[in-house]
Amino acid sequence: MAFVTPRGSLSSIGDSTELETNPNLTLSDKLRVFKSSSFDPNAFIQTKSRAMNEKEIRHLCVYLVDLKKASAEEMRKSVLANYSSFIRTSKEISDLEGELVSMRNLLVTQAASVHAIAEGCQLSTLVARKENSDMEEILSQKTDLSKAEKWLIEFLETLEVLLAEKRVDEAMAKLEEGKQMAEEITREKALSPVLFQALEDALADKKKKLADQLAETMGQSSTRNSEIRSTALALKKIGDGPRAHTLLLNAHKEKLQRKMNGFESTNDGRVKASAQYTTTLSQLVFSIISRAATDSLTVFGKEEPAYSSELVTWAVGQVENCALLLKKRILASAAATGGLRVAVECVHICMSHCQLLEVNGLALSPVLLKHFRPLVEQALNNNLKRIELSTAAIALGEDWSLVYAPISRNSGLTPASTVSSSQPKLSSSAHKFNSLVQELFEDVEPLEILQLDALAYEGLLRVFNSYINLLINALPGSVETENLEGTSVHKIVKMAETEAQQIAVLANAILLADELIPRAVVKLSHSSKGDESHRKGSDKQQRLPEQRELKKRLQREVDRLRDSFCRQHALELIFNEEGETRLNAMMYLSLEGQGQQPEWFPSAIFQELFAKLTRVANIATDMFVGKDRYATLLLMRLAESVILFLADDQAFWGGIETGTTPLGPLGLQQLYLDMQFVMIFASQGRYLSRHLHQSIKDIISKAIEAVAATGQDPNSILPEDEWFVEVAQIAVKTLTGKAAFDIDDDDGSPYAAGSYKEG
Repeated sequence: MAFVTPRGSLSSIGDSTELETNPNLTLSDKLRVFKSSSFDPNAFIQTKSRAMNEKEIRHLCVYLVDLKKASAEEMRKSVLANYSSFIRTSKEISDLEGELVSMRNLLVTQAASVHAIAEGCQLSTLVARKENSDMEEILSQKTDLSKAEKWLIEFLETLEVLLAEKRVDEAMAKLEEGKQMAEEITREKALSPVLFQALEDALADKKKKLADQLAETMGQSSTRNSEIRSTALALKKIGDGPRAHTLLLNAHKEKLQRKMNGFESTNDGRVKASAQYTTTLSQLVFSIISRAATDSLTVFGKEEPAYSSELVTWAVGQVENCALLLKKRILASAAATGGLRVAVECVHICMSHCQLLEVNGLALSPVLLKHFRPLVEQALNNNLKRIELSTAAIALGEDWSLVYAPISRNSGLTPASTVSSSQPKLSSSAHKFNSLVQELFEDVEPLEILQLDALAYEGLLRVFNSYINLLINALPGSVETENLEGTSVHKIVKMAETEAQQIAVLANAILLADELIPRAVVKLSHSSKGDESHRKGSDKQQRLPEQRELKKRLQREVDRLRDSFCRQHALELIFNEEGETRLNAMMYLSLEGQGQQPEWFPSAIFQELFAKLTRVANIATDMFVGKDRYATLLLMRLAESVILFLADDQAFWGGIETGTTPLGPLGLQQLYLDMQFVMIFASQGRYLSRHLHQSIKDIISKAIEAVAATGQDPNSILPEDEWFVEVAQIAVKTLTGKAAFDIDDDDGSPYAAGSYKEG
């Protein structure tokens, strides 16, 4: 390729004479001057530009730019022409660089290995040999060796042999001898400072070597426990106590891990008997912890807090590993399925073994509680939920008849061990509730250890509250509202239609709350784990504060059901089917307009009240055999429900007290007779409570005050109490069919009696 260069610029490139005589030089020839290793661009420009004017310099610049472009084009063509060779060469260069890097790494690794071997295996020996050789050189220069110098030579040789042969006891004795000799040499200054320093260095070096041998012995899996303990003691004696204690614990940890691995491999991940698995694992873990604690206390004592702290930390780690394994193998599934018995059995086994360590000062129970408590709590809650659902399921088809608990285990209602002739009669759902509760609290002492007894009480109250709600829904009047509003299964129950069925519903709650549930709860306390006489002394056990409070809360739940029962029956008496009140003021006010003396007999509604209470008393007496107080309390509440309604009914008293509808003499006498009638039959039935008696007196007082407010004298209207008592007693006998009395108009009139109530 030929280039046209500006005139005057040829002399600035290479040899001007050559370029002028041969202007058609190749590009390579023209660039030759720039290829020289000694080419200096700045010097070249400064030299050439002095003889050039501005125009020539511009021409030179244009020429150099063209030359640059031509050079780039030449390079591109060369690359394209030799592209395959260029790629192959580049790849070979890259491979060569990789091989060089690998070779360098290999050399570095080899150098490091050689250096490590030299330092680890030979350096200490070489140094020791150098020190010994220096010492021997110093001693060899002396013609007359002192006694101390002779001892030093012999001491070093003997100690080297003992360490080489791993005669630990003799080596330790020799080191102790060297220590004592060093103290004596210090006092007597029997060695020169150089030799004494050599002795000190030799003692330190040999002691370190002996410590390493002892540590290696403790780390071997074949080392027996007695040898581990003696080796740790030896290591402590030569001044390396912390290391000895750590190695002692690590040795026990490795033994525990090996045994646990073997135990797990034999079980092959399958836990067939949870109690056996827990017992074996717990014995294994806590026995090794106990052995480690004993070794630690034997070798290191209790004086050093650091050792005790390390032991506790190590033991906590082992217990946590054990707890995590038990959670994985047993407790997690037991908690999910409600296997409370399996869970508490597992906890009880571990806690029993754990308590044996407390004699060594290791209180590891909190560690187990932290891991076990949530799972046992979950199992407890699942059991309580099962009680609620199972009872509700049976209540769907209840006939509300009271029977003894079935003896057969296949019935699924109660274990055969809990059935006896002394068991009370209950309906099917109550038997199911009782059997599940008794089973729940059978052998569950760890609940108290896990501080879950309060939670168990609350859970029991919760499911009993649910069962009471179920029983309330079984009463007429409650089912119609509750079952329509709620969609839960436990709200849909079969209604107790007859009075006998309704009293049976109430009997379920009373017997469960007063006898059966407290009988189950006492099993939770330690006092119930004693002899049989303690088990029978449930009344004494129930005096515990928690159990007394539980009984009170159970009784409040029963009161809800009893109040619902009494309210329902009271409303049946007070209101008719159209919802109108039968117990109203007109039943007394209307007597004044009849124009004749009434037949003195209790009002119809109170006759019905007496009849209902009599029926309820007969039914309750049959159901609560030997438990008359239950029937008495029920009759008290039922009678109080009616009388309290009358006492508090403003519609009844509004017109009478204000005088707009004044109560006349006949009405006052009839009201007085009705109240006296209630008092008489309640007293004879032994359910005249103080509250009922006071309510009756308040009603009579209000009536007398209302009559007195109209200007009439109640004393002139009311006869003596004996007359009312006599008529009330005649009514009771008549209604019960025991006697019949025809009261003559003259004789039956309160005025015919000739006596009047005073005051």
